[in-house]
Amino acid sequence: MLNSPDSNYPKIGDLGEELVVKWLQSTGWEILHRRFACPWGEIDIIATQEQDLQKSPILAFVEVKTRSVGNWDAGGRKAITRKKQAKLWQTAEIFLARYPEKANYVCRFDVAIIFYQQISRLKYELKLQEYIPAAFDQ
Repeated sequence: MLNSPDSNYPKIGDLGEELVVKWLQSTGWEILHRRFACPWGEIDIIATQEQDLQKSPILAFVEVKTRSVGNWDAGGRKAITRKKQAKLWQTAEIFLARYPEKANYVCRFDVAIIFYQQISRLKYELKLQEYIPAAFDQ
């Protein structure tokens, strides 16, 4: 994905989230929320996907980590500490309390790792390096 931002250029993280949204949609996911926030924290993307008729739909709470190649935290993996996981879980509980019709969905926490490279002063190339379904326990 090449991006040529103007003077109101969104943060690299926003571009990474947009890439993940497009990828999820292209693979059959419906995006329910972006940047769902509550006092506990924020979930980057909340998406759902229907399964076969015998199974409940999947509800994925997606954490997106956008990093440059050769970063310090293994592409963002090390940034998802137990404390961060607990905050995501608490935020997901708030989401489910607000949308009780989703409570019977199969819930999981996914992580998307995006690498970016600066091509020129105003252009960046972003790539979905890895998508980790059910990246950590609830």
